[in-house]
Amino acid sequence: MEFKAKARFTRVSPQKARLVLDLIKGRRVEEALTTLTFTKKRIAPDIFQLLRSAVENANYLIQEKGLDVDVDRLFVKSAIANDGPRMKRIRPAPMGRAFRYQRRISHMEIVLAEKGAQNKQSLATVVGEEEEASAPAKGAAKKKAPAAKKKSAGKSKAAAR
Repeated sequence: MEFKAKARFTRVSPQKARLVLDLIKGRRVEEALTTLTFTKKRIAPDIFQLLRSAVENANYLIQEKGLDVDVDRLFVKSAIANDGPRMKRIRPAPMGRAFRYQRRISHMEIVLAEKGAQNKQSLATVVGEEEEASAPAKGAAKKKAPAAKKKSAGKSKAAAR
């Protein structure tokens, strides 16, 4: 089971957000929260809040749907920052000219998953596929390969000349 949280229209460039998100990818939630607490980037508190939101979403869904998920075993499965809309701005330049620049905005998403759940699912699907492949279908008849055609040994070519 996966649990998501999204933060949209965050006033930071996606490149800067990815620097911090790469620090927490694949880590346990507790370890990721500690890492974000001591990271000295301006976006770190916002990502901390987003990660806490994902954990709260997990708690809520576990209680509402009665899922069998251990919150202590959650880890950051993916953390991405995509481009949002850009704000076009103008900066005054010498001699009455103007320079255009863009303020970047990002959309961030964090996905949490349980550590042992991936292995159980992938193992079950692999075992299920092996059983299906080993058992032949009942209605399928065995087809023979078409017989190879014999070629005559050059008599027809010599006679044609």
